[in-house]
Amino acid sequence: MICVVVGTRPEIIKMAPIVIELQKRRKEFRIVHTGQHYDLELSQVFFDQLDLPKADHLLDIGSGTQANQTATALIRLEEAFLREGPDLILVEGDTNSVLAGALAGAKLGIDVGHVEAGLRSHDMRMPEEHNRRLTDHLSRLLFAPTDWAASNLRKESVWGDVFVTGNTVIDACLHYMPLALKESEILEKVKYDEFALATAHRAENVDDPHVMRSFVRILTKCPTPVVYPLHPRTRKRLKEQGLLKGLSESENVQIIPPVGYFDFLVLMRNCRFILTDSGGIQEEVTAPNIRKRVFVLRLSTERPEAVEAGFAEVVGLNDDEVLQSIEAYLGRPEQLRKECPYGSGNAAERIVTILERD
Repeated sequence: MICVVVGTRPEIIKMAPIVIELQKRRKEFRIVHTGQHYDLELSQVFFDQLDLPKADHLLDIGSGTQANQTATALIRLEEAFLREGPDLILVEGDTNSVLAGALAGAKLGIDVGHVEAGLRSHDMRMPEEHNRRLTDHLSRLLFAPTDWAASNLRKESVWGDVFVTGNTVIDACLHYMPLALKESEILEKVKYDEFALATAHRAENVDDPHVMRSFVRILTKCPTPVVYPLHPRTRKRLKEQGLLKGLSESENVQIIPPVGYFDFLVLMRNCRFILTDSGGIQEEVTAPNIRKRVFVLRLSTERPEAVEAGFAEVVGLNDDEVLQSIEAYLGRPEQLRKECPYGSGNAAERIVTILERD
């Protein structure tokens, strides 16, 4: 039996194709939701929207310091694993829940499989970099999305078995987009005929007033009007830093509440380009049914494949430099490579086939 661990909305989305494939093949599994996301009810909306079974365990670890959140998740995940007695624990990505799940499994002598293994930013300011590195070295099965990710694992001499599978986020984009286009009404709420899409949530960005001042200037001066679904944590920081009022009053920026997965898929499909500090969005823009340019508001990326394929550009955090990059792109849009660097949408099928053979 397999315990599928999720803790955040991106993990739910990326694990959804695997859950669907496990159901299709009638494999026994349990879903363990740590509740690392700030709002468990909002996460449940994702479960319902993606037509996933309810989580078998809701651990509600909540927020806290990095150490507190990881420690709480470790204790509660161990309790859940002891009750269920799985043969394999499946984790995805690089959050505190992922590291806690891998560590709890290793301490109990249970095999761990890591979906999206091998990503490296080499930026040790990021808690995610610590989590993904440690998880890879605790896992027996490592599902790398690309050859580059697999090469990272081999360079580090991980003990587990490495498989190149593609990324399940592409499976999700292809599977759910038709339903999103049918059900979403988000475009009716967008006041611009043509727009860019923006997101920002990383602590190393939103907790830094200097970075946020630069970010606000990028949005307000962007040559294409911007639609900005505002994360609650980012809203709080903008307010604390005295930046929310000016951003809200800008005619160039439309702030909207956080949106569900279907609405976000539709926004990505219909926008001109994307500004973000997210990792997952760098993958989603490469999906055959999205194919958008993304400007990465960070100093580094663990998704160089998207950069090499022409979908992503790491533009840093200086407002003048970011705006210059946007202007250059709009003046001469580059052709995007036809091939998606993260696979053809069959990553979940490959992963479950490997689990069956293991």
